[in-house]
Amino acid sequence: MSTNSSDGGTDFVLYRYNPSIPAAVVFIAVFLIATILHCIQLWRYRTYFFVPFIIGLLFECAGYTARIFSHFDNEALGPYIVQTMLILVAPPLFAASIYMTLGRVIVALNCHELSIVPVRYLTKIFVVGDVISFLLQCAGGGYMSAGTASATNIGANIVIGGLAIQLLFFGFFVIVSAVFHWRVRRNSPNISDSSERSKKWEPIMWALYFDPSSAWPNLSRGNDGFIMRREYLLYIFDACLMALSGIVLVVIYPGSYISHNGSKRDSELQLMSI
Repeated sequence: MSTNSSDGGTDFVLYRYNPSIPAAVVFIAVFLIATILHCIQLWRYRTYFFVPFIIGLLFECAGYTARIFSHFDNEALGPYIVQTMLILVAPPLFAASIYMTLGRVIVALNCHELSIVPVRYLTKIFVVGDVISFLLQCAGGGYMSAGTASATNIGANIVIGGLAIQLLFFGFFVIVSAVFHWRVRRNSPNISDSSERSKKWEPIMWALYFDPSSAWPNLSRGNDGFIMRREYLLYIFDACLMALSGIVLVVIYPGSYISHNGSKRDSELQLMSI
């Protein structure tokens, strides 16, 4: 599908290349394996707050599957919309589980006073920002589904607004996490915790700093931009980073630490951070 842009210049097309089947297949396999491993971990540790993360992995699988259909007809609007929407909305789902993890780590360490944001509000603040970002990206993707140059540009701007909000909240999340991390390390001699659990919490904190908001570069240059003309950059800035996030958080799995905190007091406090 191609149309003239509003300024009468370059034609608008859905793709500036023919989507690669091998690249899509490789990452479908990677995300599918990561999904299976996360499902096993979720079942093992009953970490149901990681359900959004798993849904995000499934969205990545479906999104790259749609790119295979686009390979055979790169002017078909349906597969293009599917891959755009699913690949864009997967990062906020990843982020939602990451946000919920921090509150549970704070509860498990019983260090509520070391967080600059009260635990009872912590998850709520970041998840609300994530939901706003998610809705804006969905709205922008829906606007882009019209398939015209003007609709795509407007939709892309809405999506970029959603991504900006996502990055803003994630930046604040990193600050909150880093301050808590530093305070715990500084006060570690005063933390009544077993040596086994003390060894586990810090790798989880490092894993939480990984930013899943990787779709930002893909739309920031418009339909005719440098990035949109080079498919390999999509895989570098999106697929590789999202896959790495999935792998890191299945190896350094938060549930392996949090689920060991089985006291009634901590279980009640965990509910406060939902």
